Amino acid sequence: MAIVSKYSNQQVEALLSDLLAVMEKHQTPTDLALMSLGNAATVIINSKIAPANRAVLADQFAQALKASIDSRDDA
Repeated sequence: MAIVSKYSNQQVEALLSDLLAVMEKHQTPTDLALMSLGNAATVIINSKIAPANRAVLADQFAQALKASIDSRDDA
């Protein structure tokens, strides 16, 4: 089932492009890139989400990440 986002594909792709460009600029190895993105997610969750909702959001984020990886395996 497709998920409807309040953000346009253009917004998402522009941000993703910028993030990947920074990683490329710094010649970031895969493990450091993933560690940095994980740390960024932690900072965002801890600074923007109420403490009572953090675990639920983190679980949803992890499930969405896993689903996006699994769906690429089928391609």
